[in-house]
Amino acid sequence: MHAIDTENLTKRFGELTAVDGLTLTIAPGELFGLVGSDGAGKTTTMRMLCGIMDPTEGRARVLGRDTVREAEAIKAEIGYMSQRFGLYPDLTVLENIHFYADIYGIPRRGRDATIDRLLAFSNLAPFRRRQAGNLSGGMKQKLGLACALIHTPRILFLDEPTNGVDPVSRRDFWRILYQLLREGVTIFVTTAYLDEAERCNRVGLIHQGRLLACDAPDRLKGLMRGTILEVRTDAARQAARILRSGLDGTTSVGLFGDRVHVVTEAPDRTRSAVEALMAREGLPLRGLRPIEPSLEDVFVSVLPARDGAP
Repeated sequence: MHAIDTENLTKRFGELTAVDGLTLTIAPGELFGLVGSDGAGKTTTMRMLCGIMDPTEGRARVLGRDTVREAEAIKAEIGYMSQRFGLYPDLTVLENIHFYADIYGIPRRGRDATIDRLLAFSNLAPFRRRQAGNLSGGMKQKLGLACALIHTPRILFLDEPTNGVDPVSRRDFWRILYQLLREGVTIFVTTAYLDEAERCNRVGLIHQGRLLACDAPDRLKGLMRGTILEVRTDAARQAARILRSGLDGTTSVGLFGDRVHVVTEAPDRTRSAVEALMAREGLPLRGLRPIEPSLEDVFVSVLPARDGAP
């Protein structure tokens, strides 16, 4: 039995199609990442899978149960952490966890042992008496995760759990997720961070409600056609603008932080063209080399074909 499977899952809001014919399967014990920009349909997909929202068309099954007819039974076996998880800022860490334990009907007997384990698991034990409103962003996310785990769910749904969290807290959060995987928990996570998606067993790339591709990160990188030339310069934004207008139509140019990526089918010719353009504009070229594609490169590369761009 699949942990999650969907068939033609679709959600419309008036004339807007938020999720469009989503079909996928997720195995038990898998860490699956759904990746896309804001408005791509990630949160709507998760809400349908959690039985919070009914689809317009299609179906979804979670742990073998229909998300519409058996929504309440599903909710008892999953953990769901939304983008704005409902922590109570005036309650302490411990009081928040007890509150969610009461909601899930966790018996008082044996509860303290479970809570102590979750506090140790999330490194929150020293802060059990601190009010949630006084926690850092990363600690709030860990507390939200502890609350979502209080009833020992079989599947954990996390909607952009590290959005706005500092890099160290993001790393700690993912370390906790790997511990859960070792315990057999299936994890479905949405994220806009492509570097995080590379940590998943499989990744689905979603854009405007449609699933563009779904596979293991390394295999997804095989979708990338052409060679990526990484341009390093002190004026990356200006360089990207110049290269977009100056290179021929067989290339694509993307800005990735302080680097520019040029995708080309003719790397030698493009290298010469880049060097000439940079020299003509008086921009210092600190480095120019071919690199392996990242998931971000792949995602950017598959968008134009679907959007009708050249």
